[in-house]
Amino acid sequence: MESRPLLVFTDGACSGNPGPGGWGVIIVSPEGDVTELGGFEPETTNNRMEMTAVGKVLRHLEQTPGPLHIYTDSTYVIQGITRWAFGWSRRGWKTADGKEVANTAYWKRLMALMAQRKQTFSAEAAAVEWHYVRGHAGVPGNERVDVIAVDFSKGRSVKLYAGSLQGYGVAVLELPEDTSLPEEKSEKREGSGKAYSYLSQVGQSVKRHASWAACERRVKGVSGARFKKTRSAQEEAKVLEDWGVMAQDVQSED
Repeated sequence: MESRPLLVFTDGACSGNPGPGGWGVIIVSPEGDVTELGGFEPETTNNRMEMTAVGKVLRHLEQTPGPLHIYTDSTYVIQGITRWAFGWSRRGWKTADGKEVANTAYWKRLMALMAQRKQTFSAEAAAVEWHYVRGHAGVPGNERVDVIAVDFSKGRSVKLYAGSLQGYGVAVLELPEDTSLPEEKSEKREGSGKAYSYLSQVGQSVKRHASWAACERRVKGVSGARFKKTRSAQEEAKVLEDWGVMAQDVQSED
């Protein structure tokens, strides 16, 4: 009998990066039960909170068989757990240039939880399918876990839902069609297809980043923040005009 997947959304946030952090999770069972989870850490980073959220899911479901469809807006988590961590492990948790891997303890914990799930259940029931969802793009499940994570990071009281899908006030089953990872290194500059720039706006401050990941980190968990990839100088100028910003006021980062 084919296992039915559990739908999962995860998110992490940090006020200061490093600073106080929070994480949020939504789990929807095939039977239509919804469980929200969340928590606070007094001193952490955004990436650690993203990883913590996934780890909490795996812990919570360690005795629950069934494939997991995990939706996250963290390219760091998806790239790490599906690609980078295997090479890091083989090299004794060193990067390709011999440096210590950041957040090693968190990666080891996630790898151990994934391995435990494979040992506990059949291959089909232990499968984990990763889906990238762009943050602040109006996807209901992602927006809700963002609220949970941000509220915890700011020390606010959070009422977590546990009950039926019918009584849940979030259209969590509205999922994006495209959940593939955004291109980064393979993207081209103007004339060859590469990205020309990555822009972020937090309040009145606009910065130009060297990578999509850096741009994403800056806006993560920030209410009202905007971010945009441009493919040409002309497109960048148009974005800045739409944002009401002069080119000379843009700061370069990374």
